[in-house]
Amino acid sequence: MPNAEPDFVHRFEPGAEGTPTLLLLHGTGGDETNLIPLARRVAPEATVLSVRGKVSENGMPRFFRRFAEGQFDLEDVAVRADELAAFIGKARKEYGLPAPVAVGFSNGANIAAAMMLRDTQVLSGAALIRAQPTLVPDDLPEIPDTPVLILAGDRDPIVSDYDSAGLAATLEAAGADVRLETLPGGHSLTQADVDILKDWLAGLPMV
Repeated sequence: MPNAEPDFVHRFEPGAEGTPTLLLLHGTGGDETNLIPLARRVAPEATVLSVRGKVSENGMPRFFRRFAEGQFDLEDVAVRADELAAFIGKARKEYGLPAPVAVGFSNGANIAAAMMLRDTQVLSGAALIRAQPTLVPDDLPEIPDTPVLILAGDRDPIVSDYDSAGLAATLEAAGADVRLETLPGGHSLTQADVDILKDWLAGLPMV
């Protein structure tokens, strides 16, 4: 069973007043440092809470287990999403933070989407880069007007158009304000992703 303690290896960098708080969630094989350069490109003065996943897959950090590419251990997804949500609540108290906006890539985007569908208070928004559906509750929660940006690649060998559209439809059905953009490229981050993410973050209301 997963460690019941909600503590995660993480990095916290306070930002300027009036800027968003970004929760950075890396992809498979990344760590708490990987997405900080992206955060500084899209929101240079933002507060950053960057977290390392606890699951190890052949030595590569992840946020939940999988059986194979695209075949997720859904029981573990649920446990890990709740564990990460508990850590975020603890970190908000420790650092005096509002509900953050998640910026997740691949596996990190997947756990962010799972959290949104299990705990409606944990995030104030999410940018999901190369994300796939994981958990789809029978009874969807209500996350009215929560801003969500989904960035997909039209030649992504891992995430299909069907996956991206399905995730968008699930979050929209829960009430989220979803923007889905399919960009030229594969599973890697592109300059177009950076530009759209920067503009999207700039348009969010500050909490």
